[in-house]
Amino acid sequence: MTFESLYRQMEVQLKNLTPDIELKYKAELAWEIQQLKKERNAVILGHNYMEPALFLTVPDFKGDSLGLSRKAAETDKDIIVFCGVEFMAETAKILNPEKTVLLPASKAGCSLAESITGEDVRKLREQFPGVPVVTYINCYADVKAESDICCTSGNAAAVVESLKSDTIIFLPDEYLAKNVAKETGKHIIFPSHKNGANSTEVDYQMIGWHGKCEVHEQFTVEDIKNVRKQYPDVLVLTHPECSPEVVAASDFAASTSRMVSFVEENKGRPYLLLTECSMGDNIAAANPQAEMLRLCSVRCQHMNQITLEETRDALKYLQYVIEVPEEIRKRAYRAVERMIKIG
Repeated sequence: MTFESLYRQMEVQLKNLTPDIELKYKAELAWEIQQLKKERNAVILGHNYMEPALFLTVPDFKGDSLGLSRKAAETDKDIIVFCGVEFMAETAKILNPEKTVLLPASKAGCSLAESITGEDVRKLREQFPGVPVVTYINCYADVKAESDICCTSGNAAAVVESLKSDTIIFLPDEYLAKNVAKETGKHIIFPSHKNGANSTEVDYQMIGWHGKCEVHEQFTVEDIKNVRKQYPDVLVLTHPECSPEVVAASDFAASTSRMVSFVEENKGRPYLLLTECSMGDNIAAANPQAEMLRLCSVRCQHMNQITLEETRDALKYLQYVIEVPEEIRKRAYRAVERMIKIG
């Protein structure tokens, strides 16, 4: 692809999202990244929450955490550039210890991942000895290392059921845990470290944690009601990191990749995405014939740290290298590998 063809492609896809004067600048950055990628023998993975000018131009593979984890495990490139947040780049390093993994930002955290530590998991294991631990992939390597298996929003219920255990510890997303408990018919509790299992909660099958995504916790049932008043035939799509009440009030709740598929298969009705806003822009650019309600105003401040400029500089200077201590990596690898096998 020439620079001119790249620019024309971006012009078509981003004409409603990016001013012309900015588009030329972003096209030059994307072109430079494409050249650096070849020189460095690198692969670029782009999460669905990346801003459109980056998402639509430079990644070799795009998708959600599970899909990109698989691509990271399969790559034969020397360098992996993960356009996502830090726990995602850590997962790529866990699966590829011999490769250089770059995160295009000096710090791209996650409110959910930062809600729990490996020490927290060890304390829960002490409270509930012998109970298997499932951790949502949106956590750091030290937490994965204390887990039996990881999961994503797309395969969480399947992972829980695969363990065939009467009781499960599910960490750290409170809302995802509640949604999975409902789907699998389990009674969930949220014990404190001090008290262990609440003495009044004799019957429980799932133990959760009070972690939340700062984006998804902002969506409310009232948001959905207000939209439906104006657009009665709207299809509301939510992420399982939203509260159970919001999920129940929506038409479809699933991982980001399944949301993309849903829009592609249901283009006859207007739709509203209750998830990170850049993903809405990415879907709208890829599906111009589908009618999206542009009512979302919630951008992840952490995903927003990943830019075309930072992606270029990560490749150019080989900076923002992700490292995971080997003792932690080996234990975390087992939990991630088990998740990938379940699919």
